[in-house]
Parts: sequence; C-alpha cells; structure tokens
Amino acid sequence: MKSKTGTVSRGRPDFLLLVLILLLVGFGLVMVFSSSASTAVSDPRYGYDALYFTKRQIMFAFIGMAGMFILMNMPYLSFQKKLFTWFSVGTIAMLAVVPFIATEVHGARSWLYIGGFGIQPTEFAKLGLILYLGRLIAKKGETFRDFKKGLLPVFIILGLVCFLIMRQPDLGGCLIIAATAGIMMVGGGANMKQLFSAGFVSTMVAGLAIAIDALIEPTKSAYRWNRINAFMNPLENAQESGYHLVRSLGALGHGGLAGAGFGQSVQKLDYLPFPYNDFIFAIIAEEFGFIGSVVFLLVFLLFLWRGLIVALRCPDIYGTIVGTGIIGLIGIQAFINIGGVIGAIPITGVTLPFISYGGSSIIVMLLCMGVLLSISREYYKTERPVKS
Repeated sequence: MKSKTGTVSRGRPDFLLLVLILLLVGFGLVMVFSSSASTAVSDPRYGYDALYFTKRQIMFAFIGMAGMFILMNMPYLSFQKKLFTWFSVGTIAMLAVVPFIATEVHGARSWLYIGGFGIQPTEFAKLGLILYLGRLIAKKGETFRDFKKGLLPVFIILGLVCFLIMRQPDLGGCLIIAATAGIMMVGGGANMKQLFSAGFVSTMVAGLAIAIDALIEPTKSAYRWNRINAFMNPLENAQESGYHLVRSLGALGHGGLAGAGFGQSVQKLDYLPFPYNDFIFAIIAEEFGFIGSVVFLLVFLLFLWRGLIVALRCPDIYGTIVGTGIIGLIGIQAFINIGGVIGAIPITGVTLPFISYGGSSIIVMLLCMGVLLSISREYYKTERPVKS
C-alpha cells in the first residue's frame, strides 16, 4: 500500500491480545487433561487412554492456530470479499440440512460426523454470520438507521438463522447468536428505539413459535420445562433433572477458598457429567478454589477488554463492527456457560470458549481470533519514506 510520502506496511498484531489467547488455550489444554483423564482411562470406547481427549484437543488447537495465523496475516478488509461471503452463505446452508442428516446427540441433531470426528455447523455459523452482518451493516452506512432499508433486512437474516438453529434444537446457540447480532447492530449505529421495538416483537414471535411447537411435540416442552425446574429447584429432583446442577454446585463447594489441588477433583470421577466440556468451569473451581476461579475470570475479562479496545481502535467501521461482534460472541458464550455452572441462569449446554473440550468450538474461536488480530494490525501499521 502506497501513500504520497511512502509505503505503508501493516503493523504487528496486538502483543497483549496474542499472549492472552495463547495463555487461555494453554490453560484449556491443561484443564481438558485434568477433567477427562479419569473418564478416558476407565472407558473402553477411549482405549483406556488417559490422554484420549487431550490429544484430540491438541490436534484441534493446532488446526485452529494454523487458521488463526493465516487470517491474522490477511488484511481484514479482504474478509468482505467473495470467498468469505461464500463461507457465510455455506455455513447457513449447512444449518438448513443439519436436522435431516445430522446424528442425534442428547436429544438434538446438531452434529455431522465425518470419519469419527464431529462437526457442529452452529459453531461455524457464528463466525459466518458475524462476517456477513458486519459487511451488510457497514455497507448500509447512514441508511442503517432507516428501519425498512437498514434494520429489517438484518432482522430477516437473523430470524432465518435462529429458526434453523432452533430446528435442531439448540436454544443456547440461538441465544448467543441473537445477542451477538444485537451488539453488532448497536455498534453499527442502529436506531435504539427501532432496535428495542423490533427485538420485543421478535421475542414475542419466537415465544409463540415455541408454544406452538410444544403443542405439536409435547416432549420438547417437557424437556425445556425440566431445565427451568432444575434451575429453580435443583434439589427437588436431584437424581434426574437437577442432577447436573447439584453436582456442579457440589464441585464449587468442595473447592472452597483455595481448591482441592490440581487433579484432585472428586466430581469428575463419574459424578458430574461432561466435566471436560460444558462443566469444565466447575472442575476449575473445585481444583483451584474461589481464589483460582477469580484469577481465571480476571484474565478472561482482561482478554475481553483488550479485544474490545482492538475493535474500537480500528479506523474502519467494518472492522469495528466485526471486532465488536467477535468479542461480544465470546463474552456472551462465557457468561451463559459459567452462569449455568454456578446456578445463576438455567443450563443451556454451551462450551466455555478456549477452555472446554470440542473441536468445532476451539477451531472457530481461534479463527475469530485470527480476524481480530488482523484488525489489530491496522493501528500498528507504519509508513516507510520514499527513497530519494
């Protein structure tokens, strides 16, 4: 890139953000090992290999890191081009076919299995939607404040994606995507009165659709009510609907102030289901205690703060909207995961970003970081003078 005075070079990526990403991923790998070893070593499905989940997570992390470094070295404005538009459209198309061809796992058809590896299209749709909505909102500019020309098309696309996700069904994924889109709309300069009105109407329509769906398929309604009841009264049915939350709170209680010690969790020993996935924060709290949990949360908050600074410093509105959407996505998902684990909100079954076991999750999170690091390089760029 050239200017009148010289050649402009892209700067280095934000060093603090990069260090925090690597720190979170590294800690996640350690916790996946700690929380999964006892399960893997006692189960023939995993070859009695204590490192079964850890080795797979390391492989997923390397794939994600490779993608992150590739995207980090691409100018962020290139994410608006046809290749990434097709990526966005492709992820939405995958959501449309998932309910028909996916394997049912724990009551939801969210997974596509290829050669023993599961792919969760909803995870990739998160990044795809962020890139697509960022391009759409930035392109509209001032017209985005006009309801018919600006906000309505965005709500139509968001509604379609949420409808496809709820067909699986995946309430947690739907909530995360809807909230992330809302943050992007605010960042794009939406008329707040229009945004709240449209959001209220959309919520009412979604509630009506869920009620109608419950009448058609009563088992879904019972499943959702059980989750709410487990949140409100976990001890009332501690061996069934409230089992996960009771065991999770037991882990938090056992951790106390200083923790039981690394690797010394009791709840991961076939008591707490999925300790290496949805409930990995409970294992963190049990092994490192209140103090360790606070330190972890402070590091995570520092990461979110730094990511938001990167987004807001971007000289282009597209980069700001996309960067804000990425940080919003990670912050909301972490809040829903941790909130469910500690009993602050109903459990929805979402992963803790960078920490939980899961190939689709860690790969997509690192791809998002590649985009954000690319954006960070814009305010570090330097200008080399023309030689005379």
